[in-house]
Amino acid sequence: MTVTTTPEAPAANRPRSMRLPGYTVRTGPFTHLLDEHTRLAGLTWQHFEARQVGATLGAEISGIDLTTELPDAAIDEIRRALHAYKVLFFRDQPLTSAAHVAFARRFGDLEVHPFLPGNTELPELVRFEKSAQIAGFENSWHHDVTWRETPSMGAILHAIAVPEIGGDTLFSDMYAAYDFLDDETKARIETLDAIHDYTRAFGFALGPEQQAEMRAKFPSVRHPVVCTHPATGRKHLYVNRVFTDRIEGLAPEESRTLIDELCRAADSPEHQVRLHWQPDTIAFWDNAAVQHYAASDYWPQVRIMERASIIGPRPAR
Repeated sequence: MTVTTTPEAPAANRPRSMRLPGYTVRTGPFTHLLDEHTRLAGLTWQHFEARQVGATLGAEISGIDLTTELPDAAIDEIRRALHAYKVLFFRDQPLTSAAHVAFARRFGDLEVHPFLPGNTELPELVRFEKSAQIAGFENSWHHDVTWRETPSMGAILHAIAVPEIGGDTLFSDMYAAYDFLDDETKARIETLDAIHDYTRAFGFALGPEQQAEMRAKFPSVRHPVVCTHPATGRKHLYVNRVFTDRIEGLAPEESRTLIDELCRAADSPEHQVRLHWQPDTIAFWDNAAVQHYAASDYWPQVRIMERASIIGPRPAR
């Protein structure tokens, strides 16, 4: 991709997108992406090569073998690349389940998901096994487990079996989504908190007694609507339609309207990158910096994935 900019075109003088009359949808150039695109294009790495695949997020990593015991320096560089590109793609990495867990543990302690089925031998791996009998319901933009006090820092997803067509996963840049907002909206949401609740996605599968038991373990939690990333210091949006129940202090209708307006920033293709899976592809995403969406367009074909999630810090302003 060719970058066409000059020192004579500062951000204040760039053309801006505009709202379509009567709607919140924006059209026109997303010039707020340029600086980050340019920064990523200039990065170099010692232990692997990275090919930038999205305007501000996504890199395909080559020249490194995740099935081996990597030196600490390589792990540190993968971590830095993750925070730079927000999501990393690795091809042809035939990880065993044990190797998958071992690799993920190099980045921190792993969580065990209380609602999703795990690998029978390794509970740290969530197993998504879709078929004609079990369809996919992950096709909504979300950060993982924001209903936890300490949600995932990141997640590592391994493709075991994939449909020939369909089943892609999309990622959306929540830094870019925040930067996309006008100054009035940024000022409005700067000090707001949102309530996140597991029952919005997982409550329907539980009876009253189970719900009460899980509620005791996982009460509703409060996170800022705008968070500061602990590694990069950058502001990002942190609400999603799947787990965000309401914005504290707002009337229900006002809360729903604002959540939907903020979530629409993830819908813009300019903020996204799309991964077409192949067997033994690995995706490693920064769960604060991006939301993701698993396209559910492959039923009744088989799609089997395993995910290890690294526990992160509590989101903060």
